[in-house]
Amino acid sequence: MSADGQETQETQHWFDDDAGPVVRPYAMTRGRTTSAGQHRLDLIAVVVAEQRGGDPVADQTLSPEHVDIVELCRDSPQSVAELAAELDLPVGVVRVLIGDLVDDRLVHVSRPVPPAELPDESILRDVIDGLRAL
Repeated sequence: MSADGQETQETQHWFDDDAGPVVRPYAMTRGRTTSAGQHRLDLIAVVVAEQRGGDPVADQTLSPEHVDIVELCRDSPQSVAELAAELDLPVGVVRVLIGDLVDDRLVHVSRPVPPAELPDESILRDVIDGLRAL
């Protein structure tokens, strides 16, 4: 606001009537585009909260977004895409935040099996045929 009580263009730029104050995604990650551990996080990678004691809300080093991720994953395992949708944040931001939580050992990530490591379809058909023959 200006000295005469009028909203300035700068104030309007940082405030959205529907959403409230706007925080840029790079501010949540402190300008980082990757986490320190360089964790590979696919959209379908599943994030699970660690069962160790402690309350993430009481941890003063965690941002509100970090706490939200841990709490969502405590209820049930969540994929990276689900977390991004639930938090209404870009996937890149969520990946960085999850990487921070993995480094702090508050969550762990189960990665999907790469297609190259999946069994060949012909082997699976042979197994099914063998089971049917029993």
